[in-house]
Amino acid sequence: MQGQPAQPGFSDRSSPWPVVAAVLVGCWTVAVTVGTQTGGWLTDQVLLGFGRDRLGWLWPVLGLATVVLAGTPALLLAVLPRSAAVRATGRAWLIGALALGVLTQLRVVPPVHHEAYLAALAGAALLSALAVRWAARRWAYPGLVGSVGGPAPTGDGAATRPAPTGDGAATRPAATGNSEPVGRRGRRTGPVPLLAVAAGLALLLPWAWLGALGGLLETVLALLAAAALGVLAATLLDAPFWSPFAVGRPPRPARLVLVGGLVAGVALLLLAAGTGQSGAQLPALLTLPPVGFALAALWAAAWRPAADPAEAIRAGRTATGWLVGLTALGPLAFTDPEEISLLLVGTRDIPFWVATAAGVGLAVAVLVAIGYAVLLARPTARTPNRRVAAVAAVVLLVAFGVVDLGPGQPGLYGERLFVVLRTQADLSDLPAAAPGRAGRDARAAEVYRRLVTTAEQSQGGLLRGLNRLRLDPVSYYLVNAIEVDGGPAVRAWLARRPEVARVLVSQRLRPLPAPAGQNRGSAPKPTGPEWNIRQIGADRVWSQLRVTGTGIVVGSSDSGVDGTHPALRAGFRGGDDSWYDPWDDTRSPTDQGGHGTHTVGSAVGRDGIGVAPDAQWVGCVNLDRNLGSPAHYLDCLQFMLAPFPTGGDPFTDGRPERAPQVLTNSWGCPPIEGCDQRVLRPATAALDAAGIFVVAAAGNTGPWCASIDDPPAPYPDVLTVGAVDSQRRVAEFSSRGPVPGGSGKPDVLAPGVEVVSAMPGGTYAALDGTSMATPQVAGVVALMWSANPALVGDVTRTRQILRDTATAATPTYRSDSPSDACGAPSNVTGAGQVDAYAAVRAAQQ
Repeated sequence: MQGQPAQPGFSDRSSPWPVVAAVLVGCWTVAVTVGTQTGGWLTDQVLLGFGRDRLGWLWPVLGLATVVLAGTPALLLAVLPRSAAVRATGRAWLIGALALGVLTQLRVVPPVHHEAYLAALAGAALLSALAVRWAARRWAYPGLVGSVGGPAPTGDGAATRPAPTGDGAATRPAATGNSEPVGRRGRRTGPVPLLAVAAGLALLLPWAWLGALGGLLETVLALLAAAALGVLAATLLDAPFWSPFAVGRPPRPARLVLVGGLVAGVALLLLAAGTGQSGAQLPALLTLPPVGFALAALWAAAWRPAADPAEAIRAGRTATGWLVGLTALGPLAFTDPEEISLLLVGTRDIPFWVATAAGVGLAVAVLVAIGYAVLLARPTARTPNRRVAAVAAVVLLVAFGVVDLGPGQPGLYGERLFVVLRTQADLSDLPAAAPGRAGRDARAAEVYRRLVTTAEQSQGGLLRGLNRLRLDPVSYYLVNAIEVDGGPAVRAWLARRPEVARVLVSQRLRPLPAPAGQNRGSAPKPTGPEWNIRQIGADRVWSQLRVTGTGIVVGSSDSGVDGTHPALRAGFRGGDDSWYDPWDDTRSPTDQGGHGTHTVGSAVGRDGIGVAPDAQWVGCVNLDRNLGSPAHYLDCLQFMLAPFPTGGDPFTDGRPERAPQVLTNSWGCPPIEGCDQRVLRPATAALDAAGIFVVAAAGNTGPWCASIDDPPAPYPDVLTVGAVDSQRRVAEFSSRGPVPGGSGKPDVLAPGVEVVSAMPGGTYAALDGTSMATPQVAGVVALMWSANPALVGDVTRTRQILRDTATAATPTYRSDSPSDACGAPSNVTGAGQVDAYAAVRAAQQ
């Protein structure tokens, strides 16, 4: 039996409840979508902050949950009410939820492989569009196929009255079904698509101003993905979607804009939620939904009384694709999702500028929607002629170029590749070194010679090929490796070469539109030895043993050092080989983030904050805005083995006799930065062989067991340091063992809670972390080697003294469960808290 005909408008003559239901379902859909997207991103960020692996199943599960939670009520709207407009609403939201479910599955691709994700996004969006068109043709869903401007098909869910004539509707019947009516071929692009291009370019302006492009392939794939999303939106929001909202006698374009635009905005919110990796979809959630109102106004303009129905439909589809595609292009192309991170929230870094661009984009989208509604959707409005629309599009295209080349960040800023070669230097048969500084220097010189020789002999053929391809190779010797430009194709080519062991991604941060600002502290200046200095007994070493670190140099690889700080200024070694900044090429010690200033202060700072106040320091910047890369971590470690003058060549100008004796490293290289577990292992082994004492932070990913996992902390040839509080209890954040290979980690502990040290601008701050504990142990080693110069370079004996003289500390655990005991208390406490006084006494003996 034939069902009752549906009412053509956004109402039901017998009951208002379908409209109420549609409003409630729309609010529910927005809440579910925004909640799952922000919640998923925050979960990713919390895991990243704790150093945990991302949950590969998180986004697929959230996508399916959104399909169920948002798609189920949308399905009910699509089949139950009699109103054609309500049914069209439900079907659009249902398809949007299904598309979100499909696109969200792509986030199983690790963020570090952004090109692969963008290629998958382009393919999935295009296939989704084809699936929607096929389903529309196969089942002839009303609201997905049908007619515009003439009698709609009758039957269940179809309007029984003819679509309106006049403003907002075409005057001639269009073809039914999914086939496009035959119009005049070869016609020039009309004003409506050009107005859509102008609006899309206006929405791109904030990203051209505040964002930056990635690499060439990354940018091309972002363009393809945005275009595919535009096609998907044009398929979803085609003429049959809009026609029920334009029905009326007389037709009311205002209803098309207000009601149809609102429904379209919710559908676009669902598409936005699937657009981009975790983080990149957040700005799209703000900027894409208001576009629905502008699209409604453009469709109203396309459906002028004199319009050819076929050309009107074609113009509306083209306008939808251009406007949605250009709007989606901003966050896809001009941001790196890995940089939309809470790790960079402390200053005006990428998250701040992404939020600013999204806010400005939202304002532009609202203004465009209002402007187009007033210009195009009034009953008496006339569509601007093609010339005016073309001029508007050209002006905004020129404005885009001017903004990008002017206040923007022009150029390409893609990631690079880190190529590890199979051949690594053999340091197993080094001659025995004489005790003391001279022996250490001779040993470091031999290690440097062997490393450089191995790299030069094994890299030649590969470098010639890379130079021919203009991939800008940079050679390394501490790990026999090369950093190059290139995407997946270059990576695959390199991975097949016989001399290559593996290829990693070497991260690069995109530039900021303005400096991030300098972190400063607010703690009062210390008036004597701080509590942590007293707790490890360093003040007794100064007063009773008369040892303060004289003659020893501590090397810091970190965010930098404020060389003008009163507590650090006198300790800088000076010369042309004591400072290196591979990120920004600064020529004198400086620090924007403050982390490096704080750690150097805890090692060698004066005024009661440093363990070895008369030791000297040298510095290198391996963290740019709190993120690093395998290549730049290695840049600094090479500089510490063989410092070279400013502008010098590490291979030919290295001075191993100027190497610092002790290195403090309050950093780790997680997979999100491109490292794997083995990448820096040859580097720390070489430094150990050279007699350079390497101290590394355990990490702040406790209280989970086996959380000492980011290089270089798990390596056996570094001394790994955990943190305790003023009660000698292991800090809950302090990472724990066991580590692969059986090495006991952490090795020792030091105070790392509320530690006061230097900050940029002559200020001070109290910070927490194993980062704060690590430089104190480096300072203790400086005291030991200052007290007994014959011990310099004897890394093995020094480690043993530190462990033997450590004092007991109280372990803490995640819970009382045996699985949270980490196997043994030593995997939490190591040998205990370092005791500076006992260690120096033992060194003297």
